[in-house]
Amino acid sequence: MSAWTRSRPLGPSLREYANGAVVVRSGLEPREMLAVLQAIEVAFGRKRQGQRWRSRTLDLDIVLWSGGCWADEVLMVPHREFRARAFVLGPAVQIAPRWRDPVSGLTLKHLRARLTRRAPPPR
Repeated sequence: MSAWTRSRPLGPSLREYANGAVVVRSGLEPREMLAVLQAIEVAFGRKRQGQRWRSRTLDLDIVLWSGGCWADEVLMVPHREFRARAFVLGPAVQIAPRWRDPVSGLTLKHLRARLTRRAPPPR
C-alpha cells in the first residue's frame, strides 16, 4: 500500500481528495473485482447519481491488472486516463515502479517521469 497523497479535484467538485494505491492479490476477474469494489464504495456511503465528476465519499478504481488488458461494456483495464494523472501514478510508483503498462510497455516509473518532467526553457 502506498502513502496517502492529496489532490485537487477534476471537474466541478470543490473538495480535495486523498489518493493512494494498493496491490491486491485475488483470483477474481476484473469484472468480479469491480463488483466487490463498488460494494465497498456503497458501504462507505457512495451514491451513484448518474453524474460524472461529483463529490464522492470513496472512489475505487482498477487501474492495472496482472492479466494485461480487459474490456467489456462496463470496464476497461488499464484505466483509460491513468497515464495522464499524477495523483494515480505517484502512489502507484511507490509500490510498483517496475509494473508495465500493457499498452505502451512503459513502466509506471517511466510514465510518471514523462508526466512530471519539466518543460525545457524557451530558447
